[in-house]
Amino acid sequence: MKAKLILENGMIFHGEAFGYLEETVGELVFTTVMTGYQEVLTDPSYHGQIVVMTYPLIGNYGINLEDMQSDRVRVKGFIIKEDAKLPNNFRCEITLEAYLKQNKVMGLKNIDTRHLTRIIRDTGTKKAVITTRDLSQEELGNIFSSFSNSDAVKQVTRKDILKIKGSKEKIAIIDFGIKKHIIESFAKRNCDIRVFPAYTDYETIMEYNPDALFLSNGPGDPEDLPEAIELVKKVIGKKPVIGICLGHQIAALAMGGKTAKMRFGHRGGNHPVKDIEKNKIYISSQNHGYKVTELPEGTELSHVNLNDNSIEGMKNKELKVYTVQFHPEASPGPEETAYIFDDFLNMIREG
Repeated sequence: MKAKLILENGMIFHGEAFGYLEETVGELVFTTVMTGYQEVLTDPSYHGQIVVMTYPLIGNYGINLEDMQSDRVRVKGFIIKEDAKLPNNFRCEITLEAYLKQNKVMGLKNIDTRHLTRIIRDTGTKKAVITTRDLSQEELGNIFSSFSNSDAVKQVTRKDILKIKGSKEKIAIIDFGIKKHIIESFAKRNCDIRVFPAYTDYETIMEYNPDALFLSNGPGDPEDLPEAIELVKKVIGKKPVIGICLGHQIAALAMGGKTAKMRFGHRGGNHPVKDIEKNKIYISSQNHGYKVTELPEGTELSHVNLNDNSIEGMKNKELKVYTVQFHPEASPGPEETAYIFDDFLNMIREG
């Protein structure tokens, strides 16, 4: 079926619909990962977004149910150049199109994804709609004005407390849209884990008496989460605070730093990051549309992005705060920054 992508600036891309055939609107972003499309689809940090895959052939190894990063597809729409009709992999359990249909997510294929990506890079992320209809300017205006992603964390956070037994450090995780592999990264280090909903109060967390508070990744603007910022303010100085991605931004705001929206964000598995203390460069996995623009007082830069010199990590040794912007669990992406989890735990032990 013929379908089209309509950007809020009026540009239109014509292609073919696949997956679940239902009109969808979201924030248009791109990712440069070449593999790991099912991790992209299920990453809660993509909630509310229509994702463009820059790699041209998607679906060639199908979908398996082991590598999901959450319990369902989180993207609002999925745009690719070409889909693989006959996936070939021994782990394949379902095709990409069948998986999108099962999760009621609309896809668009056979468009110039390179051209579309260049537009996003040049003009920034923007709202877009995938549709099979001819829409008037009034209808488009109503669709775009009705879309908001300000409650994204509320939509993706867990509703109850998850307990995972371990014999080492007690880690209280605040779930802003956490990826499964982040939890697994702590679990395989034998941590005792409690995963709390995003809006859990200070008293409930302190009843667990954790050795550290971990702030997870998640979607949206950190300034939309004043309750989380206030929670972190209460914890800092009493317990070590560690975090990734959105958690990094929330910690910065809690200590008096500043954040801002990026023009098109960092989304991919090939971002070079320098660890200043180790004086080494690593290739990192990233997925964020906001960044820390000003470090809090008394906090030092720990990592920097070598593409644009943006802040990728910070430490406050006195207050025991250590956060990074990239995804050290790397799902999808290279795993060479997984040492960050060991650094987190070493900081807790030294404290």
